[in-house]
Amino acid sequence: MEEVEKFLEMVKESDNIVFFGGAGVSTESGIPDFRSVDGLYNQQYDYPPETILSHTFFRRNPKEFYRFYRNKMLCPDAQPNITHKKLAELEAAGKCKAVVTQNIDGLHQKAGSKTVLELHGSVLRNYCENCGKFFPMETILHSEGIPCCDECGGTIKPDVVLYEEGLNQKTLEDAVRYISNADILIIGGTSLAVYPAAGLIDYYRGNKLVLINKSTTPMDARADLLIQQGLGSVFSQIEV
Repeated sequence: MEEVEKFLEMVKESDNIVFFGGAGVSTESGIPDFRSVDGLYNQQYDYPPETILSHTFFRRNPKEFYRFYRNKMLCPDAQPNITHKKLAELEAAGKCKAVVTQNIDGLHQKAGSKTVLELHGSVLRNYCENCGKFFPMETILHSEGIPCCDECGGTIKPDVVLYEEGLNQKTLEDAVRYISNADILIIGGTSLAVYPAAGLIDYYRGNKLVLINKSTTPMDARADLLIQQGLGSVFSQIEV
């Protein structure tokens, strides 16, 4: 594959790489895309995932929100895959400056990446809405019904950006800064359909936009290098 060889050469020569990733980065770690709905799903839930994962639904029906959230959003046994690991290696070698992710699973940090901008938050962080006390994922996992704070009795809310909620302004600004200064921008495992996150790539000013995705995306024509393969098969060939 000459595209892959070209990509490997680009990575070798650059020390200012930014990676922008979505759900496809974590599917190889066994984390399903929560949007995938099958017959079994319809037997278990009365609402589509996008409805349940909305701010309005969380407020109106927190018990059902948490039933879905525990079953579908928490994957405590998931481990980083080759893509996560190679990105961490590239950062340690001074080549990858930041990972901008739409994922909420914390696997980039688990693999060793330090500069990770989580556009949609993380399941690993949870806070009491009343007093602000922090709780780890395990608290949510092992609770029943609506998890409550052991200090004040307030409702615990995951530090995850729900539908209808705005993204963290500082995270967005940092992402814009890294992307606009990048030599190479690698986009992987995302359909680029979720805004405002997908709009971030408009800030890239370089001429080394690499798009790695199994299926087509609205941005394919804009890529300087298009690789229609799974991320793992490409990243496994990077030598740091």
